[in-house]
Amino acid sequence: MNGQERGVGARISRGLIVVIIGMIIWYLPVPAGVKKEAWQLLAIFVATIFGLILTPLPMGAVVIIGVMMTTLTGTLKIGPALSGFANSTVWLIVAAFLVARGFIKTGLGRRIAFFFIRTFGRKTLGLAYSIVASELILSPATPSNTARAGGIIFPIVRAISGTLGSEPGDTARKIGAFLMKMEFQATVITSAMFMTSMAPNPLIAESDTPRRAGGLMSRAASKAVDSLTQTSR
Repeated sequence: MNGQERGVGARISRGLIVVIIGMIIWYLPVPAGVKKEAWQLLAIFVATIFGLILTPLPMGAVVIIGVMMTTLTGTLKIGPALSGFANSTVWLIVAAFLVARGFIKTGLGRRIAFFFIRTFGRKTLGLAYSIVASELILSPATPSNTARAGGIIFPIVRAISGTLGSEPGDTARKIGAFLMKMEFQATVITSAMFMTSMAPNPLIAESDTPRRAGGLMSRAASKAVDSLTQTSR
């Protein structure tokens, strides 16, 4: 059996595990107070999550099969099942991911990073500024900080560190640790700067979570001020 056949067999095995998990939950007794449809939806949801983890098929195919099963089993009607795809925020994220894929595939992201390194990278601090500038330019069009930091910037930083004689271990603090720390800090900051710099950002902005969090913080601050005022009296 060659490697390709073993890979197909492994995918089939993982797919059977996903199906078995979903069927076990599906046929378990429905807890009191829980509707049958809700319990069946939970079974499909858990199976889909395990499908995303075990990846018997690409992630997109697993999600589509999960949505399809909600309608084929009669758990949901076609309208509610597809209502999430009518959300403009979801399509904004999808479009941003497509742009990000183009940045990675064409090498445009690497070219932008190399441009900043060539322009400002004559000194250690200049290299750090180049990393931050590259993150700043790429982040609005790359809604995955993992893809941006790990797929575009990290290989460049790793190569620069190795060229300058800084490798993991005794020579890590020569320059590599500093550049890696700068890259980490830059991707954390840029992920919160733009709506499309990280996938959860549009969903958070659409929900009322920020408003509620702001209200809680305001009330907490008000109570703290009142308590301080009473103490001073």
